[in-house]
Amino acid sequence: MIEVLVVDDDTRVARVNAAYVGKMPGFRVAAEVHSAAEALGRLAALPRVDLVLMDHYLPDDTGLAVVQEMRRRGHQTDVIMVTAARDVATVQAAMRHGALQYLVKPFAFAGLRARLEAYAELRRTLDGGGEAEQAEVDRMFGALSSRSEPDLPKGHSPTTAELVRQSLMSAGIPLSAQEIAERTGVSRQTAQRYLKLLERTGRARLTLKYGDAGRPEHRYVWATRG
Repeated sequence: MIEVLVVDDDTRVARVNAAYVGKMPGFRVAAEVHSAAEALGRLAALPRVDLVLMDHYLPDDTGLAVVQEMRRRGHQTDVIMVTAARDVATVQAAMRHGALQYLVKPFAFAGLRARLEAYAELRRTLDGGGEAEQAEVDRMFGALSSRSEPDLPKGHSPTTAELVRQSLMSAGIPLSAQEIAERTGVSRQTAQRYLKLLERTGRARLTLKYGDAGRPEHRYVWATRG
C-alpha cells in the first residue's frame, strides 16, 4: 500500500481529500493534519509515509517551507502540492523543491485520481530497479504528465488549462467565459481562449443562451467524464 499524509489547513477539505485517496486502490491515508508543525511531527512519528498531499497555505507556515524542512531532515517522501496558490513564483518554487505534481484547487476527484494513478505507475517502474536505457528514462520522467491533457498549442499554459478544465468540469452546468473568469481569476479573454480549445478537442460543448435582444451568449458545458 502507498501510505499518504494529507496536509490541509481546512479540516473539511482535508477530509474530502482523504476520502478521495481512500477510493484509490493501493492507497491508504496514514494521517490527516492541518498545520506545518503537525505535518513535520507526523512525518517523524509515522513508520512510513510514501506521499504527501501538501497544501501551501497553512496557519503556521507555508507548504513549501514544510517541504524544505522535510528535505533538511532527510525525508525523501514524495510530494504533490494540492493548493489554491496558482502564482507562477509558487509553482516554480514547488518544482525546484522537488514536488512531483501541482494540483490547483478547486478540483474534482478525476483530477486527483489521474495524478495518483500516474504516481502509482511511476512507483511500479522505479521499484523494478536495475539500469535504464534512454527510452525507459524518458518514460519515467513523463509518467506523471502522461495522463494530463493533450499537448497544448504554443502560448497556452498547462496550469491555466487545468484550472479552466477543473472549473468547468466541477460546475456541471453551462458557464460563460465571464463566469469561468470569475471562478478562476483569469481574464475573460483568457478564459474564452481556453474554453474554445476545450471545445475544439471535444472536452467541452458550446451552447447558446438567447436573451431579449442582441447576440446570444456563448456558454460551455463539460462534455466528457473523467
